[in-house]
Amino acid sequence: MNKQQRRVALTISFVAILLALSIACPQAAFSAAEAKATATATALPPNTYVNPVLDRDFPDPDVLRVGNTFYAFATNTENINIQVASSSDLTHWELIGDALPALPTWAVQEFGFAWAPEVTTNSAGSGYLMYFVARFAIDKGGTQCIGVATSDQPEGPYQTVGDPLVCQVSQGGSIDPATFVDSDGKRYLLWKNDGNSGNGQSWLHIQQLADDGLSLLDQPTKLITADQVWEGVLVEAPTLWKHDNKYYLFYSANAYNTPEYAVGYAVADAATGPYTKAEKPFLKRSVPAGLVGPGGQDIVLDDAGTTWLLYHNWAPGGYRRLNLLQVDWIDGVPSPAALTRDPQPIPVIGNAKS
Repeated sequence: MNKQQRRVALTISFVAILLALSIACPQAAFSAAEAKATATATALPPNTYVNPVLDRDFPDPDVLRVGNTFYAFATNTENINIQVASSSDLTHWELIGDALPALPTWAVQEFGFAWAPEVTTNSAGSGYLMYFVARFAIDKGGTQCIGVATSDQPEGPYQTVGDPLVCQVSQGGSIDPATFVDSDGKRYLLWKNDGNSGNGQSWLHIQQLADDGLSLLDQPTKLITADQVWEGVLVEAPTLWKHDNKYYLFYSANAYNTPEYAVGYAVADAATGPYTKAEKPFLKRSVPAGLVGPGGQDIVLDDAGTTWLLYHNWAPGGYRRLNLLQVDWIDGVPSPAALTRDPQPIPVIGNAKS
C-alpha cells in the first residue's frame, strides 16, 4: 500500500468512527471537529486540568462542599438511583456508590426513575438534605414529583421522608430541585413544573422552605419561562447564585438531547424576582472545545474566591459527562473564562496553588 492509499484508508477509517459515534449519540450529532476536540490529554502540566473532569455518564450534577472535600451527585445510571462521587480539588473524582439506595414508597420502585438530585446542609449544619425527582407510582401517566431525604453523612445513604414535597400533577409534574440560602438565613427551593412533557408551559418556581427543609411555606412564585428563540419550548435546571448583592438565576434551556441545549441566566434585585434575562446564552455549543449540549449546571467557590461552574455535556459515545469551568465577573456580568481543550489552572482548594 503506497502513501496515497494509506492516507485514503485512514480517512475512511476516521469517517467510519465518526459515523459510529453519530449513531451511538444521535442527540449530539458531533461534527468531525467536535469529535476530534473531545480527545483527553494524556499528560498535563502540574496544577492544570482539561475537561471532562469525570468521563462517564454523570448528568445533572450537584456539588456540595464539606471541609476540603467536594461531593458531586448525579442522575441515575445502571443500578444506581443517585450517583455520588468525591474530590479534593474539583478535577479528580472518585465514585462512591448510591446516595439514595431506597426510593420512597410513593415512587415507582425501579432503577432508572430517579433524577436531578440537590444536596445541602440542614439549618443546624449537623445533617444533610437531599431533594430528588422520582416517578409518582400512583399516577400511571408517569408524573414526576420532588421528594426529600436526610442523612448524617454527606455521601449518604439518604433516607426518604414522607410524601412528595412538590407534585404539580395538573402542571405536568415537578422536576429539577435546587436550593438557595439567602444572606438573612431564609431557605428556598427552586424547581421546574414539567409542563412541556404534556405540550404545556414550563416555568421555574421558587418557594420558601421551613427551617428544617422538610416543608414549604407560603405559596410558590413563578420566575421565568421560555420566551427567547434559543430556549426552544422550555427552561429547566435552576441554579440561584448571589454575587455583589444581585441574584443570578442560571438555568438550562431547549431540548436536553440536542446540540442546542445551553445555559442561560437572568438577574434580579431579590431572590423572588422579577428577573431580567441576558440576551444570549451564557454557555452553548463550542466546536473548538468539543462542547455539545452543556447544561444541568451547579456553582461553587474555591478558596481564592473564584467562581466555578460544574455542568454536563454530551460525549460522542452518547452519555453526559462532568465538566468544570471558571466563571469571571466583569461589571456584574458572568462570563466563561475559557472554552478550550488547552490545560487550565485548577481551583485553589486548601493549600493548593494554581
